[in-house]
Amino acid sequence: MPMEKTFEWPIRVYYEDTDCAGVVYYANYLKFMERARTEWLRQLGWDQQRLLHEYGLVFVVVKAEIGYKKPARMDDSLTIKAQLSACGGVAFTFTQQVCRGDELLATGVIRCGTLEAKTLRPTKMPESLANQLKNIVS
Repeated sequence: MPMEKTFEWPIRVYYEDTDCAGVVYYANYLKFMERARTEWLRQLGWDQQRLLHEYGLVFVVVKAEIGYKKPARMDDSLTIKAQLSACGGVAFTFTQQVCRGDELLATGVIRCGTLEAKTLRPTKMPESLANQLKNIVS
């Protein structure tokens, strides 16, 4: 199944996502982005449990850069976008956006790494997954 270059995941902002000013708390944008990356991976056929139980590996965020443009508020319908922008054998990078309709609310560049679950040391991802990801980037 060919993968679109940009994956989109819809979410709704709930009360629990907001701060005392009624806007989305800044750290929750990272959660929204995480969910989009997880669902993107699941759509490719690679969910987190499979990677852990079959391959003994986990993905971790090693670097996150977030830019905030406009606030999101309770009950907003948002689209979280994820695009794989780089991929190696151990690490990969996403560019992400949080949008409300056509409005860009936040941007992110998230670098992830692959670790062996037992030792938490860097390891290569399965060759079939690495090839699949490299095909999406190219």
